Amino acid sequence: MSLEEYKGVYVFAQQVDNKVSGISFELIGEGKRLAEKLGEQVTAILVGSDVKGLADELAAYGADRVIVVDDPELKEYRTEPYAHALSSVIEKYKPEILLVGATAIGRDLGPRVSARVHTGLTADCTLLEIGDFPINPIPGKEQKHNQLLMTRPAFGGNTIATIACPEFRPQMATVRPGVMQKLPKNEGAKAVIEEFNPGFTPDNKYVEIVEVVKNLTDTVDIMDAKILVSGGRGVGSAENFKLLDDLAEAIGGTVSCSRAVVDAGWKNKDLQVGQTGKTVRPNVYFAIGISGAIQHLAGMEESDIIIAINKDETAPIFDVADYGIVGDLNKILPALTEQIKAEVKNK
Repeated sequence: MSLEEYKGVYVFAQQVDNKVSGISFELIGEGKRLAEKLGEQVTAILVGSDVKGLADELAAYGADRVIVVDDPELKEYRTEPYAHALSSVIEKYKPEILLVGATAIGRDLGPRVSARVHTGLTADCTLLEIGDFPINPIPGKEQKHNQLLMTRPAFGGNTIATIACPEFRPQMATVRPGVMQKLPKNEGAKAVIEEFNPGFTPDNKYVEIVEVVKNLTDTVDIMDAKILVSGGRGVGSAENFKLLDDLAEAIGGTVSCSRAVVDAGWKNKDLQVGQTGKTVRPNVYFAIGISGAIQHLAGMEESDIIIAINKDETAPIFDVADYGIVGDLNKILPALTEQIKAEVKNK
């Protein structure tokens, strides 16, 4: 493998039902940052059926080029045809870096593609950087420059690992949604659009989709919420989350939780914030009965305002909080909720 042949930062632009997923814009923004350090451009790979019209939206969020793989076989996501499409793009265009969202689709697709093109894949990354590898020079070992350093939680979130792929290309990573920042939308931006189709022969190995049943829920995605009222083990019980529900209703927020709450069976994992849950960036984040373990902080420390309520004045959460209240949440939350209701009523 001649590593010099591989150039540019590529992003798999996931779309479902001809709507681009938010993670695609986040990856383009992150790809732009990495590409600038390498003096390269960002290319979005758009795979689907009748999806060419989505290319302008990818350009508006920073893509310099869009490669469109359009075929009826790609209408719904299926592993085999999508893996064929993406690996064919890699073989033709030879990207140096390829980023894929760590979504249900990306987690299925990424490993299949990396195996096909014989390269490594770092899964569920929370930080990407361009740097030297090994990070600290080792006597007798060549230190390679401009490598993609991929950081991810390991051992159940108890430690952080930084991984590189210095000998093979592309350097592939799946990236957790909500971690990276998308660029401001520029409606007038244009990208070079290239159509590429490696050809799809109907194959009996392809999965046949008989029916698509959509899971409809009234639950707000905590990644989209502007105000989060998040509870931890210190809330005490599932029944006690009624105090958080009342506060969230009064302030127009959404309830979320820590991993300890999910492990205890008090709340669904969809509401979990942290390294093994979701990464959130709300305007206001209430951390109630949450100690502030590093695994939780990784999922919410970019919140604009953090308000911590905890009876333990030495809890690490106070180190990152903008405002802190030391005391019994059973007394504080009802009083806070009533005060908010009164303020709203008087407006």
